[in-house]
Amino acid sequence: MKVINFGSLNLDYVYHVAHIVAPGETQDTADRTIFCGGKGLNQSIALAKAGVEVYHAGMVGEGGEALISMCEKEKVGIHYIWKIPGPCGHKIIQVDENGQNSILLYGGANQKFTKNYVDEVLADFSENDVVLVQNEINLVDYIIEAASKKRMKIIFNLSPYNQNLEKCDLAKVSLFLLNEVEAEQMTGRSDVEGMLQELKYRFPAAEVVLTLGEEGCIYQDASRTFHQESFHVPVKDTTAAGDTFTGYFIAAKVFGLDVREGLIIASKAAAIAVMREGAASSIPEKAEVLDMEL
Repeated sequence: MKVINFGSLNLDYVYHVAHIVAPGETQDTADRTIFCGGKGLNQSIALAKAGVEVYHAGMVGEGGEALISMCEKEKVGIHYIWKIPGPCGHKIIQVDENGQNSILLYGGANQKFTKNYVDEVLADFSENDVVLVQNEINLVDYIIEAASKKRMKIIFNLSPYNQNLEKCDLAKVSLFLLNEVEAEQMTGRSDVEGMLQELKYRFPAAEVVLTLGEEGCIYQDASRTFHQESFHVPVKDTTAAGDTFTGYFIAAKVFGLDVREGLIIASKAAAIAVMREGAASSIPEKAEVLDMEL
């Protein structure tokens, strides 16, 4: 079973601040660091580090050589990464003294997908394979439709949540991964129980993983619900925690592990990531995750 990840490739400009900047405020920063990132890149690397055969489908612009090199270094398949004219996608990330972040996203090359490109990539995959997608790229609706026609298992991380998702046939999604903010935007409910009920009502056949930050996460399918507590560790930077969790949880599914075991492994991986600075660079190796006692 192979995984093809249609996802973003970003250069992350990270600024360390005393607190997240308020409207109208000007604040000095302690420093600036540039990392390779993007939800797509981070999740591909997490999958690869968890031992999955994963290929990345994405676009890079000027200055994107570092992003391709990062994928190659981490054993992510790069055959489907295209280099195109124009600027790379990038993020401006503020990280405060408590490790919390605020992110401004510029799409750049990530918004240059074409239907022909999607078709060309998917021609190499079959119904036994998995397609993973996030919402930092364009044509998400077409990717879901095209993958569904090939009867692939579709996994969707609904981040960031915006009006583009209204065009997507979400009934074709096999597994949703989302956080509390995204779940509230999607369902109109502010309570966790209500979110889960609404998601089950709308998508009765789908699996759902709802991440709750310090409160852990909840898995739900048609007949089961599991809660997994988070592992409390010193927090340095939460930027790639969700992507690390996503990659490791999907890996557990690919390898046929029990859902509860997958939740534990993914939560451990995310805990390690928040203790480190950066996005892709903070994602732990599989051996670190399996050996860590929390």
